[in-house]
Amino acid sequence: MSAVVAELDLGDDATLERLLALQRASYAVEAELIGAPELPPMRETAAQLRGCGETFLGVCDGGELLGAISFRRAGGTVDIHRLVVDPGAFRRGVATALLDALEARETGATHWTVGTGAANAPARALYQRRGFTATEERVVPGGIRWVRLDRKGAR
Repeated sequence: MSAVVAELDLGDDATLERLLALQRASYAVEAELIGAPELPPMRETAAQLRGCGETFLGVCDGGELLGAISFRRAGGTVDIHRLVVDPGAFRRGVATALLDALEARETGATHWTVGTGAANAPARALYQRRGFTATEERVVPGGIRWVRLDRKGAR
């Protein structure tokens, strides 16, 4: 993947709208994978997304937003909140490029955590290849089985 990963400016309306559309498309695929009618991010408004308090990195290629990752850092912990990829860019290394960029940016982290639908096999496999292991599984609102994955420090 030769596209560039950069921090996204959610203060820019065009960027925000592209991110919202990307998020809805990506989470629609996850909802189908895990058998959920929809996921909460599919209903998120621009104002809610802008005010979420997460830092976003995005992959753009030719001006097109192909994927994004969001996170919060508290002390030594990086909590990945979202990892979304345009369905048309699946299997092109977008998620890997985003995770690589995040790890390069947050080199001093001592703990990494992420959550996904328990039945989202592609996401679970991606995180497990990067050293994450399942540490918690529970049912969240909407009857969705959710899994938390964690790993210590750098890979």
